[in-house]
Amino acid sequence: MPHNVRHFAIHADDVERARTFYTAVFGWEFEAYGPPGFYRIKTGTPDDPGIFGALQQRQEPLTGTGERGFECTVSVDDLEEIRSRVVEAGGTITFPGHEIPGVGTLFQFEDTEGNRLCAMRYEPARLADLFPA
Repeated sequence: MPHNVRHFAIHADDVERARTFYTAVFGWEFEAYGPPGFYRIKTGTPDDPGIFGALQQRQEPLTGTGERGFECTVSVDDLEEIRSRVVEAGGTITFPGHEIPGVGTLFQFEDTEGNRLCAMRYEPARLADLFPA
C-alpha cells in the first residue's frame, strides 16, 4: 500500500475561530463529529474530493516557537486571492512567495492558531506528473 496522506488534523486553541478562518480562506466545509470541539473537514467537491481532515481542540497550550506538526501545502488556482483571504481572515503571511521552476509558486502563512502551511499554484502541465490519479 502506498504511503499517501489520507487524513490530516488541525489542532486549535479556538476551534470556532479556526473554522471561520479555513471557511473564509479555502471554502472548506465542517461537520460536527464526535466529541465537543471536533469537526470533520471536507476539502473538496464530489468531482474532486481531496482528503478529509479534522479540526479539534488543542489538548495542551503551545509554548515556544517552531514547527508544530506536518506542514501541508494546499493547491490553489489564484495565489493573490488566497493571500488576501488569509490576511482578511486573521492569518499572517510568513514567507511571501517563491517560484519552484517547473513545479509552481507558493507562499507560506500562519493560521489564527499558530499553525504554518503553504498555498501553491502548481504548473498545470506538471500537476498530473506530480500527483497522478
